[in-house]
Amino acid sequence: MENRSSSKSVTQKGVVWLWLSVLVFVLDQWTKSIASETLKMYVAVPVNEFLNWTLMHNKGVAFSFLADQSGWQRWFLSVLAIVIVVWLLVWMYQNSKAMKLQNAALALVVGGALGNVYDRLMLGYVVDFVELHYNENYWPAFNVADSAICMGAVLLIIDAFVNKHENVNDNKA
Repeated sequence: MENRSSSKSVTQKGVVWLWLSVLVFVLDQWTKSIASETLKMYVAVPVNEFLNWTLMHNKGVAFSFLADQSGWQRWFLSVLAIVIVVWLLVWMYQNSKAMKLQNAALALVVGGALGNVYDRLMLGYVVDFVELHYNENYWPAFNVADSAICMGAVLLIIDAFVNKHENVNDNKA
């Protein structure tokens, strides 16, 4: 009987949004698999005047920061991402499921982070393949996981402004 009430309380928490994390992870790994099977390393396939599909392997983080290191970054970045994911999961567990925008944002970040961690641990690098550019100005290549992380971060900022009054009221209670 006690387990039943515990599971019922979990259904009222933000972790019910983890389906979105799973969706992001699966979509990320699926698109990376397609890119790895169909694209040649560093050979751009133009989609339109702003977008190329270009397979790249990133051993670092954003903008290839730390990519030129000896390999320690693979483990450091993986552990750091896992610690952050655990923190975000605790945050989601503490949230009410009614906090839709915040929980969706956190779920996007969790799914994206796990997609890139999986690559780092299994491959030693993150598969990137989306390359945006304008004329000769190129944005660093990215993937579905990176997009989910960015969307989640933007949604968290929006949530902080949109739901500011709710957070203040929660703290007073």
